[in-house]
Amino acid sequence: METNGIDAIGALGDPTRRAIFECLARRPMAVGQLSGELPVTRPAVSQHLKVLKQAGLVTDRADGTRRIYRVNSDGVRAIHVYLDQMWSQALTGFQQAAQQIADTE
Repeated sequence: METNGIDAIGALGDPTRRAIFECLARRPMAVGQLSGELPVTRPAVSQHLKVLKQAGLVTDRADGTRRIYRVNSDGVRAIHVYLDQMWSQALTGFQQAAQQIADTE
């Protein structure tokens, strides 16, 4: 699954999803473990994990009857790429604006 930085950032816009993502950044966990650490029910955790997985931010693997979720480094990388592009565009815009001001003085 290809990860889009904009989709990934959007998925992290929800505070509960962000908290789940931060838990998974510390260590891989199952749904039950996540719901034990957060004030969220297992079904709600599962729904949030579905969104994070669709955004490419988490992956899962089977472990018996459980699924273990972990942060997907490709998703984090996509966010970095997106933010780097935005920063580069902002710097270019600033440089052009400064040059225009300098040219008019």
